[in-house]
Amino acid sequence: MTHPVLIPADVDREDRIMAGLTARQVLILTLTAIVLYLAWAATRTLLPLPVFAVLAVPVAAVAALVILGQRDGLSLDRLLVAAVRQRTSPRHRINAPEGVTPPPPWLAARATSRSGERRAASTQTAAPLRLPARTVTGQAGVGVIDLGPDGLAVVAVASTINFGLRTPGEQDALVAVFARYLHSLTAPVQILVRAMPADLTAQIHQLDAAADQLPHPALAHAAREHAAYLSQLAVEMELLTRQVLLVLREPLVTAGPVDGLGGASPLAALTGRRAAARDARRAGAASRRAAHTRLTRRLAEATNLLAPAGIVITPLDAGTATSVLAAACNPAGLVPPSALAAPDEVITADVPEPAGGYPAYQPAPEGGGFLDDDGFDDPDAPGPGYGDQFDDADGDGPLDTDDPDFWDPPAPPRARPPGA
Repeated sequence: MTHPVLIPADVDREDRIMAGLTARQVLILTLTAIVLYLAWAATRTLLPLPVFAVLAVPVAAVAALVILGQRDGLSLDRLLVAAVRQRTSPRHRINAPEGVTPPPPWLAARATSRSGERRAASTQTAAPLRLPARTVTGQAGVGVIDLGPDGLAVVAVASTINFGLRTPGEQDALVAVFARYLHSLTAPVQILVRAMPADLTAQIHQLDAAADQLPHPALAHAAREHAAYLSQLAVEMELLTRQVLLVLREPLVTAGPVDGLGGASPLAALTGRRAAARDARRAGAASRRAAHTRLTRRLAEATNLLAPAGIVITPLDAGTATSVLAAACNPAGLVPPSALAAPDEVITADVPEPAGGYPAYQPAPEGGGFLDDDGFDDPDAPGPGYGDQFDDADGDGPLDTDDPDFWDPPAPPRARPPGA
């Protein structure tokens, strides 16, 4: 018989140690009280106690407001730290892994802001864009994301199951399978449920193509009606589809052994993380190969442990993993990430001529000129000019070859009549 255990919904909520306050709040209150006491001890011979109390009450009130106040689930002290960090950070980030090269002095001296004001030459508003993911490489059909000193990661798609339609016994079995997988974790794992726009173009085209092959006209009519319904639905509504991603991350260096049954002590955990970060910065190719081996083993364990529940784990290749990262950075982008070129990919596709643009020239086999260029080969030969968007001197239409412009050949000089 199973015994249900209540788990709080907010598993990341900090522990309350005294009077409903967390350790961080108690520490800030204690530091504020110590500062006020030291200020009173230094000024008690100069200021009476009532005067000092009047000056200290606003300081204590601001400290209490910053500690106890919240906005969108975050305490005001964290929001204040985030605001200071955002204010002191550069406003513009550019993709420059090698660093931002300062402009030459003659150009920096002439730099102005958007309002037209002259900007100081020493002011630098651009900074390199530091993203967690360095590169995405394909190894044995799996896209491995290089996180630099933070290790390696892979992204896999997890299929879904209908939990609500199962019997209580089947639900207990599914929960046991998932609990078995959670108990086997030894490194960070992220389960991400992302919503993205649904594209029904392929299904609509498939229904239209299959309608002509159906054996009965009524079935073909129903298929076309359903395709029309899907087309209308995609126009009137914003269709979304959900995707469950399993992200496995493997650090380059493990943080160290666990200190006791209750987990590592705060001091041991802090020193272990610092040592791991230091060793990760010094890690070489051998450490990355070892981390990749552990990551591959963990991916196989996740596939095998979740298979009894009917969950299929499919790792993403390098291209698909890059598309997922691009979509996460720009979820409202109009261009699908799969249509974008990779940073190191050479673009070789030809751009078609726009409609109504200039016609392509074709070399003539004789004369060394072009076919139908209307006088471009011989500027002295009379003939109409080249009709283009600049031929509109008299306002009677854009393609008027009678209106001269700098695209048309020069007209031949007229001979003076005798006696002129």
